[in-house]
Amino acid sequence: MSSPFRLDDEVVLLTGSTGGLGRAMAHALAGAGARVALNHLDDTGRAEALAAELTDRHGTEVVVAGGDVSRPDRIDAVLDRTEERLGRCTVLVNNAGTMEAAPFLEMTREHWDHTLLHDLTAPMLVAQRFARRARGHGRIVNVSSQLAFKGAREFASYTAAKAGVVGLTRALARELGPGVRVNAIAPGPVLTPLISDLAEDPAWVEERTAGAVTGTIATPEELAPVVVFLAAAASELMHGQVLHVNGGGVMM
Repeated sequence: MSSPFRLDDEVVLLTGSTGGLGRAMAHALAGAGARVALNHLDDTGRAEALAAELTDRHGTEVVVAGGDVSRPDRIDAVLDRTEERLGRCTVLVNNAGTMEAAPFLEMTREHWDHTLLHDLTAPMLVAQRFARRARGHGRIVNVSSQLAFKGAREFASYTAAKAGVVGLTRALARELGPGVRVNAIAPGPVLTPLISDLAEDPAWVEERTAGAVTGTIATPEELAPVVVFLAAAASELMHGQVLHVNGGGVMM
């Protein structure tokens, strides 16, 4: 009997695969036995290098499926390529997104629209097209944020978008379940190349982790196994849930 934490028969589409968190997710998913489609926006070189790394280390099938997931026609092309190379996609991990600060009184409509497009509309579009092909069975794992529950100065657009992801997750769980399970994670700050320099400043870390039990910045490798759990049979009874993987920064 196979472990309920394994993904041996699954085909996973991972958006935003080449960032720090995406790379860790890719390794965790492949390590659990999944065949993985690596989506990226405009980072073919790093995606292909990651694909080779996954195959060498985990012995799994991997395909690079580049495309802007805020564009419906590109999403269809990404799913087509995934199916042609790996078979029907059974798991979607909605990880792609953007995060840019903007003081609210100075924030432009263009900034707001850009953030909502990539952090809320794009995950909705990918989920919709995935679900249309799911044949009544599949799993969707969305990436929200602890900021959806606590807010942050200068991140009104990001906070609103990630709160929208929580609402979207719950609505889709009702509408697509029980055959398609939809859940989300809500990370706190994660140590990726984007913040590695800032994270060396103890004052910056203290500010970003204020109120958390751990008082630390998470690593991508600490978060990735939670995504595997939500994609696997071990979480079969979970629908519309948000797992707070933020060191106790938010307790629900």
